[in-house]
Formats: sequence, structure tokens, C-alpha cells
Amino acid sequence: MPVLMELSRIIISEINDQQVIYLREVEGDRTFPILIGIFEATSIDRRVKHYPSPRPLTHDLLVGVVESLGAEVQDVVISELRDHTYYARLRLRFEGELIEVDARPSDAIAVAVTCDPPAPIYVAEEVIDEVLRNS
Repeated sequence: MPVLMELSRIIISEINDQQVIYLREVEGDRTFPILIGIFEATSIDRRVKHYPSPRPLTHDLLVGVVESLGAEVQDVVISELRDHTYYARLRLRFEGELIEVDARPSDAIAVAVTCDPPAPIYVAEEVIDEVLRNS
């Protein structure tokens, strides 16, 4: 059963290639980091801080396309951790059907926070267990 999480922290470093976001369990105490790229981190940070962009950025474009086609972003599920790499699914609702699209967690989370209101972020229980067991 996936666990509802929320974005709790974004760490952007100008001297490192990898940035860090932290997800925290909504109804619990568990938290864990995900390493992401600078572009995804700044996109997420801009959205969380409500900084406007004069033109649509990539994640704005994706949400705009989904909505223009009559679909909606239902949620994001970080479904797997394999060889130190997280895997996610962007789940769209279109004409009553669920469409799942493979995505990097960083892009999926950036899309989730771009939605208005933000789309829910879920993490598979097995992923949380594995991350906490290996930390």
C-alpha cells in the first residue's frame, strides 16, 4: 500500500552536481532523501516558493498539455528502488481511465507541485522500508 508523503525540504547546492529533496510521511515520522539534478531542484523550488516564470518551463508545459487534452494529474507514485535508482509513475486520469507514465521521481515530483492544487505524492511501503533499512 503506497504511503502519502509530502515534500519537506529542498537543498540546493551551487558546488555539487546532485541536489537533495526530502519526502516526509504525512501521517507519520518517516522521511528520506532523493538525489536529483539542479534543473529539477530549481523547478521544484520555484513552484514551492510561488515564483512566477514569464514563460512556461518544462514542467509547466507538461501539466498544460495534460490539462489541454482533458486529462488531469491524479498523483505520483515512487514505486521502486533498484540499484540505488528510484522509479516513479505519473498517474493521469483521462475519461475515467487511469494512465500510468514512467517518470524520474524528480520530474514526477516537479509535475506534482506544478499542479494547482499540488497532486499527491505516494511512495511504496517497500521503498520506504528499503531506504530506512539501508540508511
